Amino acid sequence: QVQLVESGGGLVRPGGSLRLSCAASVNMFSIYAVGWYRQAPGKQRELVAAATSGGTPNYADSVKGRFTISRDNAKNTVYLQMNTLKPEDTAVYYCNIRVFGLDYWGQGTQVTVSS
Repeated sequence: QVQLVESGGGLVRPGGSLRLSCAASVNMFSIYAVGWYRQAPGKQRELVAAATSGGTPNYADSVKGRFTISRDNAKNTVYLQMNTLKPEDTAVYYCNIRVFGLDYWGQGTQVTVSS
């Protein structure tokens, strides 16, 4: 059974930073692609950032230059460093891992950017 546990969300002012973490309970974590998605009220869930098993990142245009995805395979953990946050970044952020074609999701962590 694959489990993902996110942490690090919260309330931050515009221009601030947050770091999200996602700990995965899965064997051979290093061979799977991982990603961060977000869902704002009334909107569809969207991809924010993803990383291949080798660590090659891919970002949504809206976060390029501000967000950084990274992974620590020794700790089975993926991170999302979010800088220069904007009110439009407000959403529930979800961690994702795809294991043999099946998608697994964390419970989500709320990020609110507001003055």
